[in-house]
Amino acid sequence: MDELTARLHLETSKLMGVDFLPTSDVEAEQPLPVSVLPSVDISATSLEDIQQLHATTCPHCTTVTSHTQIVFGIGNPNASLMFIGDAPGPEEDAEGIPFVGAAGQKLDQIISAMGFSRDDVYITNVVKSHLEDTRTPLPTEVKKCGEFLELQIQAIQPDVIVALGSPATKYLLQTTIGITKLRGVWGEHCSIPVMPTYHPAYLLRNYTKQTREEIWSDMQNVLAKLSTK
Repeated sequence: MDELTARLHLETSKLMGVDFLPTSDVEAEQPLPVSVLPSVDISATSLEDIQQLHATTCPHCTTVTSHTQIVFGIGNPNASLMFIGDAPGPEEDAEGIPFVGAAGQKLDQIISAMGFSRDDVYITNVVKSHLEDTRTPLPTEVKKCGEFLELQIQAIQPDVIVALGSPATKYLLQTTIGITKLRGVWGEHCSIPVMPTYHPAYLLRNYTKQTREEIWSDMQNVLAKLSTK
């Protein structure tokens, strides 16, 4: 992203309480070691095929009753940058689109401040159906739905993945370490760099200068990584 584009998005970044521009010379930390998950060996290769396969065979989403529709994902099928959260909320369940509630609006601000739009990136969750009381998905639920996330990642082949919050980070990095220790430290999933950061919902609950700067620092690292691809 050039200096002009960055300056055009400065006002959006200020909405996050950040008054500096993204740069591409951030010193990245070394990736965390992580075991690579095996690929899911099925024939579905396009996002449309994967979406249909998920809707009819997902062992989690085809059995739960707390949702009105499946929220699969949205964005550029050839995106270089992919955002992965935990599970849809009630607003997402109503519209069938990930990250459209208050947390989604904050994510939109972050994406815009980075110089992108929703049409440039791909956004999804590990679990594709709303959970009762908007609770955090259980590891067993994440594992069941996760096979279809694997297929999404294989279809899109992003250059960088941003893991939003603990469930997505733990699944992608196959770890039990909490997000507060992992955020800002590069990991890998199937050879794709993964940047763990706080979920936008956490940012809304903890809207402090420190939290905003930590998330923005993570996004600067993402921009720096993308600039090398």
